[in-house]
Amino acid sequence: MAEMTKKEFLELLNEFSERTLDPKFKRIDSQFKQIDSRFEQIDRRFEQVDKKLGEIDSRLEKVDSRFAEFKKDIVHQFHIISEDVISKVQLVAEGVANLNEKLDRHIDENRREHNEIMAAIKFSYAELDRRITTLEAEMQDLKRRMDKIERRSAS
Repeated sequence: MAEMTKKEFLELLNEFSERTLDPKFKRIDSQFKQIDSRFEQIDRRFEQVDKKLGEIDSRLEKVDSRFAEFKKDIVHQFHIISEDVISKVQLVAEGVANLNEKLDRHIDENRREHNEIMAAIKFSYAELDRRITTLEAEMQDLKRRMDKIERRSAS
């Protein structure tokens, strides 16, 4: 085998590179370009998704804000209504207490009047009983007298 010179070696290496390596590297470069293109497409899609997610986040923040305001309004209205209901319940309770006091006074007054009427009835009954007893006694006395008079007249 013959020895090669440096120049011949470099020429052989260059020829090998042009015939074998360059086409392979060109295919690899082409594949990398396709991969880069796909990554660019994916990057654009991610940018679109990011933009849409940003829009959704913005909408959700608005919805959250509206819900927070709505909740605040509902709680405020509930407090107003509950305070009104509580004040009305207190008025009803005071009314019931006043009615109870009036009813107690009327019961006491009716009991007192009933006792007075019962006492007056007892007194009247006793008076009537005494008068009837007196009348009965006088009637018997009159009957005796009439019997005496009739006996005298008949004799």
